[in-house]
Amino acid sequence: MFRSVLGKTFGFVGYTVQYGCIAHCAFEYIGEFVVCSGPSMEPTIVNHDIVFCERMTRQLYKIQKGDIVIAKSPFDPNMNICKRVIGLEGDKVCTSSPSDLFKAHTYVPKGQVWLEGDNLRNSNDSRSYGPIPYALIRGRVCLKLWPPHSVGTLSESPTRRIIKTQSDSD
Repeated sequence: MFRSVLGKTFGFVGYTVQYGCIAHCAFEYIGEFVVCSGPSMEPTIVNHDIVFCERMTRQLYKIQKGDIVIAKSPFDPNMNICKRVIGLEGDKVCTSSPSDLFKAHTYVPKGQVWLEGDNLRNSNDSRSYGPIPYALIRGRVCLKLWPPHSVGTLSESPTRRIIKTQSDSD
């Protein structure tokens, strides 16, 4: 009797560990569901929207300007941020707000990306803390899953701050 219960318990624990490992690998290397909060990506993503963040693009270094990404916060490693990629390494980006009379620019250093929220007036982003290391990117947001009336791929940047260079069109 005791041996039978012990065998079933170990079998259950073994299956639980196996499925836990499979789930961990799926979330770490394929993608995950993310509940977004905060106003920085409005109107593209609003508070409590659920999105799917895929990891393969990041692993293959295929992040492009205009992609929406989930990244670790440069100030709090326990917090993730959701922002749009405005510039990649070597790109010239505008660091001033749209309402500024005089425009300031900077170049994105090697191994880093420039991130901004779509809601420029209410976003703490690279305009505040500068470019972030590529390694902080967790994945690329490819689908909005909730609310049901807005399920699908995400739209282009409403701010039109992405500057396409000659090499982007090749």
